[in-house]
Order: sequence, then C-alpha cells, then structure tokens
Amino acid sequence: MSSAGPQPITITVDDGQRVSGLLQVPPEARACYVLAHGAGAGMGHPFMAAMANGLAERAFATLRYQFPYKEQGLKRPDTPQLAQATVRAAVLEAARLVPELALFAGGKSFGGRMTSQAQAQSPLPGVRGLVFLGFPLHPPGRPSDERGKHLGEVQIPMLFLQGTRDDFANRQLLEALCDQIGARASLKLFQDADHSFHVPARTGRSDSEVRVELLEALADWMEMKIAA
Repeated sequence: MSSAGPQPITITVDDGQRVSGLLQVPPEARACYVLAHGAGAGMGHPFMAAMANGLAERAFATLRYQFPYKEQGLKRPDTPQLAQATVRAAVLEAARLVPELALFAGGKSFGGRMTSQAQAQSPLPGVRGLVFLGFPLHPPGRPSDERGKHLGEVQIPMLFLQGTRDDFANRQLLEALCDQIGARASLKLFQDADHSFHVPARTGRSDSEVRVELLEALADWMEMKIAA
C-alpha cells in the first residue's frame, strides 16, 4: 500500500471496540512507525500530523490511531489494560497493511508509555524498536522513576527523544534510568525544549527547527536499526 497523504482506516481492538486510524505510506517507504497520541490530544493534533508528514518526506510510513476514549470524545484516558490492547491492535493492523515494512512503535507521552507497557507485558509482534516523543516519567513537580520501572522488561532497542525543560521527566532520573537499562536505551536531548518540544523565543530557535532535529534523530535511528 502506497499513498501520498494519510488514508483513513479502522482498527478493531481486542474486545470488539473500533477506533480510527490514519495510515500514511510514502513511495519506497523503508519502515512504519506506529504512532500513538498523548493524553490530551488525538491523532489529528498538529504535532502528530507534522511528525507523520516529516517522516513521510524521509521515506518512513506512519500509522496514527485514536485510543478509545478519544474516539468517544472523552477526556479521561482509558485504563492501561484497554490502552495496551489498542496499541497491540494497531501494531497488528500495521503488520497486516504493510507487511513488507519493518515496524517500530511508540508515541507522544501517554501513547509512548502505553506502548512500552504493552511491550513489557508481551512483545509486540514484529516491532524492532520503541521511540518515545517525550516519555512521561512522572507528573510535573513530583520527580520519580516509578513509571519507568517496566522499561527494564523491554528487550528491544528504545530511543528517548526528550526536551531538557520537560517537566514530566527529570533529566537526572531519566539519564540514570537509561544507564540502568544499558545498550538497549538511547537518549537524545533537545536543549531548552519542553514536553511539547516548544522552545522559548529567547533561545533564538523556533519550534519548527526543533521538530526538524527531532525528525532527523528519529529517522536516523530507525535507519540504523533496519540496517543492523
């Protein structure tokens, strides 16, 4: 399957619930990133669209999808069990739709954490690595690494893309966690960026410039893992 823009699809979750998805497959795609949204915004958020479009320009496919609560227009996120089942269903659908492509999974904040929890519980079929766009290690103002304990159970490579001003992840705690995980964890820091990868005007950099750096780091890492 090859398409210039995102194509609407429907994903059936384990318990029979259905959610919407957007599959974007550029010509000569080299891999597909199954991309989950954060807690506060769905798959159509401008950041999510920018990541999908930017990856398409770099010959990487994406499958964005809604969690059930977003599909239903609710604000409260799904239980971890339902969210993880949705992650698994999305990965299986990507494997069905683009079987020729290497698979990666992860996402923004909540979506990335639900993906890693699903992987820790039972490996996601065919997924070669996880990529986190701002891993939410703890709530703002409450530094802790409890939310990252399960990452030790993940036996595939992980890439953490994180802003140095991210108040959902204390830098020292995240660096220590990655050190503890060892060679499976790679951490790329973005100077002055917050949890949304926004940078203050005083830095002389724009959000779009940071996003390009984010996309380049993500694309380079996936390329490296495909070649390994």
